Amino acid sequence: MASTFKSIGGNDTATTRTLLHEAIPLTGTIVSGTYYHATPDTQTNIKRYSHGMWESVYDYPYLSSSANHIFDLTIGYSAESHLSSSSNFQNSKKINIYNQMAQVLVGFDENGTVRRFDEDGDHTGGTKMDEVFFVNYARLLSKDEIKKGSYTLKLNVSGSVPDPEGEITYGDYGAVTSYKTNSPAGDYGLIRRTSSTGQLFGLIYYQAGVAVLSASIFAGADEFGPDNTSTGSVKNSVAMCMAQLGITASCEGLRHRWDDNDFQNTTELNSTIYFCRANHNEFNYSSNPTYVSSSKMVVKGVSEDSPVSYVTTVGLYADDSELLAVAKLSEPLKKTPSEEITLRVRLDY
Repeated sequence: MASTFKSIGGNDTATTRTLLHEAIPLTGTIVSGTYYHATPDTQTNIKRYSHGMWESVYDYPYLSSSANHIFDLTIGYSAESHLSSSSNFQNSKKINIYNQMAQVLVGFDENGTVRRFDEDGDHTGGTKMDEVFFVNYARLLSKDEIKKGSYTLKLNVSGSVPDPEGEITYGDYGAVTSYKTNSPAGDYGLIRRTSSTGQLFGLIYYQAGVAVLSASIFAGADEFGPDNTSTGSVKNSVAMCMAQLGITASCEGLRHRWDDNDFQNTTELNSTIYFCRANHNEFNYSSNPTYVSSSKMVVKGVSEDSPVSYVTTVGLYADDSELLAVAKLSEPLKKTPSEEITLRVRLDY
């Protein structure tokens, strides 16, 4: 237990903020094919639920203890959408999903009405996204937020699956300097086709870890599902599938057009640095009982010699002398009256 304390003043502390990034690749083999067994319904890394409102994607068969949850996938459309009809399959669920996500990510207008998703993020105008896919990334991957300008998604949007010629990359190009801040869920960027001036197709919410993709991203596709069983002859067939098929079936269609998805996550590391200073006339003695023997300091051979101590530990105490944190040196540090020492102690949180 320490018997001598030294106060730490305002000039003895500093705070820092560090952003750590990790690259996350989500290849199409994991999302749509690694654990493919005869049919999509037996893909063991895809967890489906009896309520049929979304499905979860894992990097390994989800019943395994080694599996990590990657993201949840679902769809929805606005009550203002031309698909909104009581005769459509799971109609109320699709509208409710859209409204729930819009409440969280877009918020309400001055009249208390839930705002609809905008392609350009301008709540006063712009093209509305009334039929959308939602990709909700697990916190394990997105961490504190997705790094702005790092998000890319490559999809096969041609008329057949697979078709390398139909693969197009979408991303939040230019979002480092042009991201939006008018969302209750934090910052978000615009997802464009191929470049910072490309056509708008969705939104990526960085702190929430959610991508919102417009169904128009598949405009012109001849069919939606992976097995050519959906309404390929119907104009705007992707949107029609969103209305006529269940939520899970529509999610299957997106997954099987998934080629690659890359982004960097961000972990915010906050630190407080304490500069613990031992002046020349301080901490030259030790309270350790082994420091003396028969009332004599064992580190001194001659009485005229200067006292010597060895610093091994730094303790940070509260005002009531309660020990809060301990820092250990890698090796003992010699301290004499002719030397001053400054130890830098960093606490991360």
